[in-house]
Amino acid sequence: QLQASGGGLVQAGDSLRLSCSSSGRTFSTYNLGWFRQVPGKGREFVAAISWGGGSTYYADSVKGRFTISRNNAKNTVYLQMNLLKPEDTAVYYCAADRYNSRTYESEYEYDYWGRGTQVTVSS
Repeated sequence: QLQASGGGLVQAGDSLRLSCSSSGRTFSTYNLGWFRQVPGKGREFVAAISWGGGSTYYADSVKGRFTISRNNAKNTVYLQMNLLKPEDTAVYYCAADRYNSRTYESEYEYDYWGRGTQVTVSS
């Protein structure tokens, strides 16, 4: 029900904007998050945004470089990624938390997941 897009191959220092939207269920009252995963490792929290958009949270590794935002009218969440680094290379997933948990960093709090989009940053 969620579909992420916008990934690609870029060079270090470049920017990308990921989008995640749903054509079915409405997620306007859900907290939304972005996670990423590299082969052989678990999913890593990247960023989250409250259902109303008033609160945002970031992993220390992306703070100051990434910005999460949402447009509830379009049922879409975005992840603007600037100053990309090779270590940002991963498959990025969006997720929705039906119960708006405060433990936004935990993948287990999210009930709906989209298909990932690959981001590759070359040095």
